Amino acid sequence: MTTTLNNLVDEILINMAGYTMQQDRATSLSAAISTTTTTSLSVSSTADIGKGIIEVGEELMWVENFDRVGNTLTIAPWGRGYLGTTASTSATSSKVTISPTFPRYVIKKAINDTINAMGASIHGVKQITFTYNPAITTYELLDGSGNNVTADAILAMHWQEVGPSKEWIPVRRWSFEPYADITTWGGSAASPAQTVSVYDYITPGRTVKVLYAASPTVFTSNDDIFTTTTGLPESCKDVVVLGATYRLLTFLDPARATQTSPQADEIDSKRPFGGTGNVMRQIYALYTQRLNEETKTQLTKYPPRVHYTR
Repeated sequence: MTTTLNNLVDEILINMAGYTMQQDRATSLSAAISTTTTTSLSVSSTADIGKGIIEVGEELMWVENFDRVGNTLTIAPWGRGYLGTTASTSATSSKVTISPTFPRYVIKKAINDTINAMGASIHGVKQITFTYNPAITTYELLDGSGNNVTADAILAMHWQEVGPSKEWIPVRRWSFEPYADITTWGGSAASPAQTVSVYDYITPGRTVKVLYAASPTVFTSNDDIFTTTTGLPESCKDVVVLGATYRLLTFLDPARATQTSPQADEIDSKRPFGGTGNVMRQIYALYTQRLNEETKTQLTKYPPRVHYTR
């Protein structure tokens, strides 16, 4: 099955709920809402709803008041797009989660934060090609659409031999410049062009293939496919899930730090403050183990290759 961002969020949600042992209360919209709806929401039931936060789709809202007879909710004037979420359109029968333990918006941020952090240990592997011209030594690294690529390193270079052999011969003398001169190649200080200089003999007109390492790319859409978007192999999916999970668990205990009511004290006697840290450390250890395994696998698949710059 193709893994998308939505699939990752759902998997993390069910894991955090202990495979449904703990479930957030929910109802549904009985009338559609738009991005400009600011007065009231019609829901199928208000039995479990009180003043506070609800989640519709990925948007958080603050409920100012509620009518249990008419099953309507009054949203505060500042309550749409609450806590940095984006006001969005939702259809009739959309799920309304009451005081969500882990909002989908937060889970997505944890997923992208994990992917960004993984770039220090594991990278996406991509390739581009260009046609060799003996009059040119240095080539700008461009993708199929003519846009600059952002390579962390070049893993290997090959050129296609003439004839029916279909052999790709390694290029052994090349030099990679990640910050090419702006005056010559364009770009900017924040996003410079990248070039590679080739010093081997290559038959004119042949295709040169560049295999390069790039930092994993984060998700921007719910339907983004994991392997296509991030550039990571499917085997890294569980690494991202574990990384996002430990990040989410980290902030459970701080939320209870200021509870001073008798009810909170009763809960603390059964679940002492800091107990979540033990689970978080176990998940983090598993995340670190899997990340190291995937890093070793990548090094085995793409070992460092000796090359000369001149």
